[in-house]
Formats: sequence, C-alpha cells, structure tokens
Amino acid sequence: MTDTTAAPDELEASIEVSTSPAQTWALVSDLRRMREWSPQVLRTFIPGGPVRLGSRMINVNHRGALVWPTTAKVVRFEPHTSVAFRVAENRTIWSFTLEPTDGGGTRIVQRREVPDGISTLSNTLVGVAMGGVPTFVGELRQGMRQTLERIKAELER
Repeated sequence: MTDTTAAPDELEASIEVSTSPAQTWALVSDLRRMREWSPQVLRTFIPGGPVRLGSRMINVNHRGALVWPTTAKVVRFEPHTSVAFRVAENRTIWSFTLEPTDGGGTRIVQRREVPDGISTLSNTLVGVAMGGVPTFVGELRQGMRQTLERIKAELER
C-alpha cells in the first residue's frame, strides 16, 4: 500500500491485488457497493440501472453521528481501466484506476483530484464540523487505505 500526495488538496493511495484487471473492474466499477469498502459511505443510490458514463449518484456519508448527503455524476467510465465521479457539493473527483502488473495482477489507484479547487462551502463546513482541513484530510487518507484494503480482501478471498 502506498500513499502519495500529488498536490496539497489531491490525494492518492494504491494497492496491488492478485486478480486481473477484468476481475478487479467487475468489483470497483460497481459504485453501489462503496459502503462495503469506504468507512465514510453509509449508502449509495444510483438510479437507472448499471453504472455508466453520466450516471447520477446520491451518497449518504457519515463521520460518527454526523450524517450528510452528496450528489455526484460519473465523469469517466473506461472498462477495465478507470471509473471516476465528480461530487457536486465540493467539486472533487474521486476515481479508481486499474493498472496491470507483471505478475498478472492489478494495481488499484484511488485518487481524489481537485481540478477546480474545493468549494468554499465545503471548506467552511469541514472547518466548522470536522476539525479543520488537515484533520479531515488525514481521515480521508486513512479511509482511502481502508477502502483499498477492503477491496483487496474481497477480491482475494
């Protein structure tokens, strides 16, 4: 497992799994299952059938007793390679990218990108309700590690 930071607000973590990109894709592209992996997600609703480019999402997230909804749209959907969604409320883009490894497995890279910056409203709420940006970013990093470890465990069981 590796954690890196591309820019101050961009986060990245990765893990290698023994399954092929096709097997890995079948799991990570099913965004309805995010609550099984992400410690922050309570529920994901995706109306209209299977996840695809343009799919809309409603997520219910939590931090302890604090619960909040977000909406998102799938902005990248490249089978066996990458799936990404943009969260409307904070303008972040969350993604999973799959890279084949030499041994026939897959490197899964999870990213949070902020190409348009994080919304003022989101930064204010994080400051007021979540202990500030550094604290929340630390929790996001830890959550990304947990997410990838849970995906790996599911794929390799």
